[in-house]
Amino acid sequence: MTDTSDRSGPLLQLLANGLGLWIRSQCDEVGELNLRLNGSALQLLRGRLVSVELKARRVTFQGLPIQHAQLRSGPLHVNLRPGLPQLQDAFQLNGEVTMLGTDLNRALLSERWRWLGDWLAAQLMGLPTLGSLSVDNDVLLLEAPVINAGDAIRRRFRLQAAAGTLEIRHLEAEEAVQLPMDPGIQIQEARLQGGQLHLRGEASVTP
Repeated sequence: MTDTSDRSGPLLQLLANGLGLWIRSQCDEVGELNLRLNGSALQLLRGRLVSVELKARRVTFQGLPIQHAQLRSGPLHVNLRPGLPQLQDAFQLNGEVTMLGTDLNRALLSERWRWLGDWLAAQLMGLPTLGSLSVDNDVLLLEAPVINAGDAIRRRFRLQAAAGTLEIRHLEAEEAVQLPMDPGIQIQEARLQGGQLHLRGEASVTP
C-alpha cells in the first residue's frame, strides 16, 4: 500500500511506486509496506522531495527479522528517469525498529549471523559458541554450551545504547562489550521490553 501527500499528482504516485520497488529489492522479505511522500509535484519536477515516511511489518533485511519499522527520511534528490525513478545522493534516515527476541535468536544462530552470536559468547562468557539468546522482559539471557562437559552456562545482561552502538553489560559483573557497528548507523536508544528489542537511531543511506 502506498500513500502520497498529493493523490492528484501522477509524478508522486510514480515515484512512490518506484520507491516501493526499490525498498523491496533491498530486503529479503517484506510483509506490509506503507509509504507517505511529503512534497508537491512541482518540487518533484525540480528533482526534490521533502521526505518519505515508511511503516513496515514483518521485514527481513540482510538476514535480520524486523517485526515493525517506522522510519522517516531527510530531503531526497530524485532522478525521474523514464520507466523507473531513481534516488540520487546519500540521504539521512531516522526512526525506530522492533525485533522479537525469538526472531533475533534464530538470526544469531543462522549461517549469516552466526559469527556475531559466537562473538558475543566469546566476549561475554569466554566460550566459543552461542547456544541461544532470549529476552525476559528487560533482561537479555545468553546460553553457551561448555565443550566436552555436556552442560551449558547461562548469563543475564542489560542492554543500552552507548557511543552510537549497543552496549551489553553483565548483571552480576563489570564486564561489558559494545557491538561492532557500521559507521553509517548511530543507535540513539535501545531497550528490552516484553520479549522484544526496541531500537531508535539514524543512518546514512546510499542508494
